[in-house]
Amino acid sequence: MIIRVFPKQNKWTPTDDLAFYNGPPLFELPKMPVMVSVTFTWDIKRGKELARAWRGKAGPVTLGGPAFDDPAENEFMPGRFIKTGVTFTSRGCPKRCPWCLVPAREGKIRELKIKPGHIVQDNNLLACSQGHIEQVFEMLSRQRKAAEFKGGLDIDFMKPWHIELLKKIKVAEIWVACDRKEDIKRLDKAADLLSDFSIGKKRCYILVGMNGESIQEAHNRCEAVYQKGFLPFAQLYKPVGLKIYRKEWRDLQRKWSRPAIYRAVK
Repeated sequence: MIIRVFPKQNKWTPTDDLAFYNGPPLFELPKMPVMVSVTFTWDIKRGKELARAWRGKAGPVTLGGPAFDDPAENEFMPGRFIKTGVTFTSRGCPKRCPWCLVPAREGKIRELKIKPGHIVQDNNLLACSQGHIEQVFEMLSRQRKAAEFKGGLDIDFMKPWHIELLKKIKVAEIWVACDRKEDIKRLDKAADLLSDFSIGKKRCYILVGMNGESIQEAHNRCEAVYQKGFLPFAQLYKPVGLKIYRKEWRDLQRKWSRPAIYRAVK
């Protein structure tokens, strides 16, 4: 049992009585450790402010999280730093994509003890061993809610036997990624393997605004992903520091991250 403090509240953060998003409350707190968890580098300043504010208010205060290159070496505890329902069954990734911080922070793939949850947030689940993946799907088959693979299923590792496992469970969302122009062709493999699933279940992360990409190029890439049978989810590329995008980029990201908008356009 620990008190967790976050710089801001979002749809992923816990909501239990020991999760806070500001300075300490006026009521007396249990004498237990306090962990200030920061996910994004641009929230580090706020995290440090919260750490100072919480000192002496409960137990010892620790400041950490992904923003401080935490390698996530400890066992994953459901509901502790991310909302209940989300699970990590592995950490790290064997690939070294230049825009991704995971390999530097967490290292190569590490399989964890499988904890229950219907939202699988692994950075690269399909890079795990077949035995581990089969156990993950066995766990998912026992969940009340349909599975959501929000961590993404890496097209490079995707094989027919993965698809057979997907067909045996309830699936709400299958996520892949198309972060560069050259990845459009790779998407054909996923489109073929996942052809039995409806477009409403097939989602695709698209990193936009990287390496000098123009707004028109980003729009064309999102449109191409949509035409291949996936619902695009555009994300503005943000390096370690917080990058501010002009309105045209924000408008593009808003459109191509909301199916209700781009699917309504005739």
